[in-house]
Amino acid sequence: MVDVTASAELLESIELFYFGYRAFTSRPDGVLEQRGLGRVHHRILYFVGRNPLITVNELLETLQVSKQALNAPLRQLLEMNLVAYSVPAHDRRVKQLSLTAEGQRLEGRLTATQVKHLKAAFAQAGEPAAQAWRKVMREVAAQD
Repeated sequence: MVDVTASAELLESIELFYFGYRAFTSRPDGVLEQRGLGRVHHRILYFVGRNPLITVNELLETLQVSKQALNAPLRQLLEMNLVAYSVPAHDRRVKQLSLTAEGQRLEGRLTATQVKHLKAAFAQAGEPAAQAWRKVMREVAAQD
């Protein structure tokens, strides 16, 4: 049920958030779908790509998901040779993740579409709006 005390602007903000997310993810979703992958795979590729040698536990913390939720999609990415893992000499219990060359190409393609999307939106809205948007997104994320 809709909060009757919510202003029209807040309700519009919710709708814009949904519509913006849909637009932001639609192109990458199409690329992923061709490989039988989904958004969870995209998140893994993105954060492994941005954090070379991230451990599985660090990835779990970053994504805020359970081991069970991460296991199947990560295993699929490993089997598809998009992600690889290594074991550091100092602790054989730790698995460090990295993108393979093919994983880097896929992640780069996915991210490039989103960079282009945001770059165009920020150019249209202006730098003060872009800074304000990042501030709002930090606040939204912090309230998790």
